[in-house]
Parts: sequence; structure tokens; C-alpha cells
Amino acid sequence: MDLFRKAILHPGPPQDFALQTVQQVIKPQKQVKLVQDENQLLENMLRTLLQELVSAAVQSGEEIMQYGQSIADGETRHGQIPRLLDIVLYLCEKEHVEGGMIFQLLEDLTEMSTMRNCKDIFGYIESKQDILGKPELFARGKLVMLRTCNQLLRRLSKANDVVFCGRIIMFLAHFFPLSERSAVNIKGVFNTSNETKYEKEAPDCSSIDFNFYKTFWSLQEFFSNPASIAPALTKWHKFTSSLTVVLNTFEAQPLSDEEGNAINLEDESSNFSIKYLTSSNLIGLELKDPSFRRHVLVQCLILFDYLKAPGKNEKDLPSDTMKEEIKTCEERVKKLLETTPPRGKEFLHSIEHILERERNWVWWKRDGCPPFEKQPIEKKLGQDGGRKRRPRWRLGNKELSQLWKWADQNPNALTDPQRVRTPVIMDYWKPLAEDMDESAGIEEEYHHKNNRVYCWKGLRFSARQDLEGFSRFTEHGIEGVVPLELLPADVRSKYQAKPGDRSKRAKKEETKGSVQQVEESQIATPASETDADGSRIDPEASAAPTDTDAMVASGSLSQGGTPTPDEHQKQSSDTDAGLEAGQIEADTEAEAGMVDGETDAEVDLDVVA
Repeated sequence: MDLFRKAILHPGPPQDFALQTVQQVIKPQKQVKLVQDENQLLENMLRTLLQELVSAAVQSGEEIMQYGQSIADGETRHGQIPRLLDIVLYLCEKEHVEGGMIFQLLEDLTEMSTMRNCKDIFGYIESKQDILGKPELFARGKLVMLRTCNQLLRRLSKANDVVFCGRIIMFLAHFFPLSERSAVNIKGVFNTSNETKYEKEAPDCSSIDFNFYKTFWSLQEFFSNPASIAPALTKWHKFTSSLTVVLNTFEAQPLSDEEGNAINLEDESSNFSIKYLTSSNLIGLELKDPSFRRHVLVQCLILFDYLKAPGKNEKDLPSDTMKEEIKTCEERVKKLLETTPPRGKEFLHSIEHILERERNWVWWKRDGCPPFEKQPIEKKLGQDGGRKRRPRWRLGNKELSQLWKWADQNPNALTDPQRVRTPVIMDYWKPLAEDMDESAGIEEEYHHKNNRVYCWKGLRFSARQDLEGFSRFTEHGIEGVVPLELLPADVRSKYQAKPGDRSKRAKKEETKGSVQQVEESQIATPASETDADGSRIDPEASAAPTDTDAMVASGSLSQGGTPTPDEHQKQSSDTDAGLEAGQIEADTEAEAGMVDGETDAEVDLDVVA
């Protein structure tokens, strides 16, 4: 701990002494990079030292980021806490210590500081944005940085700390890539906690139309949660009726150019408003305010754009009647925006452009947030330093010309079996397995199971490569066909076969095997039942001699007493023949009963008859 205190006071750059200080304090196994236990020990020491420095700064009454700052020999020495952060940042950047250590220290520092000191701390974070955003550091600390910024936003006042909130949001927008899923609200969740409170009962001696006042401010309940309108027709009718009253009032009381020019909308103070006051005494003045009207009308366009947004399920789409009502109301709102001074047409054009970009944003989220970043294309220059001349191809481009060249030289190139390959079943079902993982947060409407072509191809591949998975389709649907190895443990248990189901399946297979054996024996029977002319013997005709022989045999036994050996041999052969014929008869009758749809009872009655 003392060595780090001395290192903080060292005047040179961190690369001159930072690594040597760590080696003296920790004495690591490796001379350049710390292992996990050593990183944890160093992190605990630095967090303790940071807490002591913050406590000393508070007791001295100085600003945290300026504690220990001094001017010596005409040079300004930085404070002790920024110095400590610079040392740790250098160690993390050079990968001598774990990359997330600097982010953990910054989180601890913001939690221990007041909002006044947090502005200076965040200024330090902004100054080190390029280093913190490097891939080796960003991957380790992006979640910690996101948590730190969100905690600051919760502590700040949205009315008094607007500039600081904007700095944090701008930092997050630059720090995280544009395709970061954690910042795009992929599920489209609305801030329903933003509740607008207004008067429910009319005040005494009020000269305003209180019914219009309640109708006007009740629209905010629908604007804060547009998702609740589409499923319920009663809410939609209530919204349209209230909106019609408001639009009729706006059209009956148009604003003149003088009223529009009375307020300079380019002035910063006129545009600064977090939330309008809802007092009933102010409704008359607010209706004459062009900025107030524009806020309400833009809210209407945003709600209409959400109801028409692409990427919804069929059940969430508006009905034909609702579409006509939306179109009618949207035209009225746009006309009011166009006639609202000053520069109504320019304002409407800007709003339409913003909503068009918002629709593209919705489509991008619906497609799974593919990355926007593309690798730069290196432009090759000729030997003389000028731009190389573009070649001319026989068939328009390189690929078609090369394909024609191959086919010309080798006619079998287009029929090569390696050109068309069946994908591996594990690779094909991997996108659907990722959709089934709840931790991925992918909405139901974006799942691959909604793609009929994808499911149809997958069933064909599973029928050829994975019969066990293909058999689960009847019970679990297309998600049951996904190989169990690709699914998380909690999802896999849902589709695994139970022991009882396995025993039933085994019995079913045994029954199927016995039926096949009977069918094979029945196929082999006609060969022994064919006479010299190749005609088939009637089963009932073959049964009659068997019964006669049996009766003769029984009669000879009753009359002659004990049979002789010759008679015994003859009797046994006759008995065997009778059993075989009886078996053939029973099988034939049972088969006829199955074909004709007869029951076992009907077959027995026919035999008795």
C-alpha cells in the first residue's frame, strides 16, 4: 500500500515505474502478466487505497479529483486520485493486469462521490474514452461502464441536470457500437411510469370548459403506452373520440402568424421544457402556444407510426377499419402541423424525415440487429501511382466470365456434385436453437420458426440425418426437431423423452415387428396352398378334410382301443396337418376381417356358422 502511495507522487509518466511497483508489491509468478489470484489481490488493495484517498479528500474539504494537486517548479501536478487512475489504466492497456480493473475503480469512485464531484469524474472518463474503448478493454468492462452510467442517470434530476444527463447519453452513444443490442430497446418496451397527473374534479368558479380539459389530458395515457390500444377496441374508440374533440378545437382556433412569431422557437430557453404544467387555469394560454400544439400533434404521429410499424404479428396488426381511421386522423394532424406557424411546412418535413428513419430502425431490429460496421476496401494502385484501369469482362463481371470459362474447358463443372451440398444438421438448426434461448432476448415474432421455407428444409434434412429428432415433430412441433445438444439445459429437459415414453415406443416397435413377421408368413403361405395348375385352395375347403380326418382318427381310437405304432404315427401326422390347416384358416379369416373392417366377434360368428 505504501509503495502505491509513493508511486502516485512520482512525477514521471506511468510507463517508467508502474510495472516495477506492481512487481514489488505482488511479486507475481510471471514477470509481465498477473494470474487470477494476483489480480484479485491487487484489485482489493487498489480499491482500499481509493477509498482512503476519497475519505481524506472529503475531510480536507477539497474536490475529489483535485485532492493532492499542487504547482511545483512551474508545473502543475495532477491530483492523487487521477494519478492513481492513470497508473491503473496504463497497466490495463498493456495487459499487465486484468482489463476490467479500471472500470471497477471508476464505478467505486462514482458511488462514493457526490453529484458535484461526479461531474469531474465523468470529465476524466470522457478524456480517456479512446483508451477505454479499445477492444482489449471494452470487452472486459462494457457492462460495468453501462451500469455506472445508468446509476448516474438514476441519481440525476431530469429537470435540473439536463446537460449532465445529455453528456452521459452522448458518451454511451460513442462508447458502444451502433449495433449494440443492449442500447436499442429490442423488445420495444415503453416507459409506462411516465404518468401525467391532472385534475379530476372541476374547481370552483372556473370559467374554462372542464370536460375539454379532461379530454385533452387523458390522451397522455394512450401516448405513454401505445401497445395497449391495438388489442382493445374499446380503448381505440375512446382514443379516437377524444382525439377528434382536440383536433376540432385546434381547427376551430387556428393560430395567426403574429402569435407564432411572438415566441422565438430558435431561442434555447423556449425549447427547454421537460413537461408541461397541467393546471386547468393554464389550458387557455397553452392552446395559444405553437410549441405546445406541436408537441401534442407530434405525439399523435408517433402513435400512428407505431400502430402501422412493420414486423408485427398478424394478430397485432390493425384492422381495415382501424387503418382507415388512422389514415384520416393522420391527414388532419399533418394539415394542422403545416398550418401552425412559424414555418409549418419545414417543421412537418423534418418530422416526416425523422419518422422515416425510425421505421428503418424498426426494420433493423426486426432483422436481428445486424452490424453496421464494414471493413474498409483497400484500393490497389498501379505501379505508376495512378488508379488502375478497370478490366472489361466478357459477360459483364468476373464471376460470370469465370463460370463460362470453366464450363468451356470442363463440361462437367456445372454438374459437379460438390457444387450442391447438404448442410450439417447441427449447423442448420443452430439459429433456431439461439431463438429458443430465453437469455438471448429475441422476440417471438423474429424467430426462425416463423419462416416456412426454413422449417420445410430443416424437416427434410432431419428426415435424412436425424430420425430421432424428426420423430419429435408430432409431439413438440418444429422446435422439438432441434438437436438436444444445441439447447440450453433448462430448455433441453422439455424435449427429452421420458422413461415411460421410451418403454411405450419399445413396445410399439415390438408389436410392429411381430406384425411384419405375420405378414411375411402370410406372403409365404400361397406357395404351399397352390395346386398343380397354380390355383389357390379355398381356406374353407381345406378346413373340411382336416375336420374329417380328425373325426376318423378319433373314431378309430374309440373302436380299436390302443393304437398301433403305425396308427400312432399316422395319427400324429394327421394332427399336425390339421393344426397347420387350422392355423392357415384362422390367419386367412382374420386377414379378411381386417380388410373388410369386421370385428373379432363377427369373425367368430362366421366360423361357428
